[in-house]
Amino acid sequence: QVQLVESGGGLVQPGGSLRLSCAASGNIESIYAMGWSRQAPGKQREWLATITYKDNTNYADSVQGRFTISRDIAKNTVYLQMNSLKPEDTAVYYCYLRPNSGSDSWGQGTQVTVSS
Repeated sequence: QVQLVESGGGLVQPGGSLRLSCAASGNIESIYAMGWSRQAPGKQREWLATITYKDNTNYADSVQGRFTISRDIAKNTVYLQMNSLKPEDTAVYYCYLRPNSGSDSWGQGTQVTVSS
């Protein structure tokens, strides 16, 4: 069993920044990748960014150039630095862990609200 705990969400003004963290613990064997998705009210979950065990990164077009994903291997933690935030970035943000085999694990989510 893998546990993922997100933190760092909150209320921020448009144009502001936040950094989300996601710490993994439990029965972690081999991690292929970790990443972030989000879900806004009334919308489907949207994939945002992934970082692989080789440190390859990929981003959704909606956040490319504004969000940066990174990780701390020693801490089994993945981060999402979010800059130039917009009201449409308001959502619950979830991190996930993709092992080399088996199903993805998901965190419980952290709320990000972008509003003046």
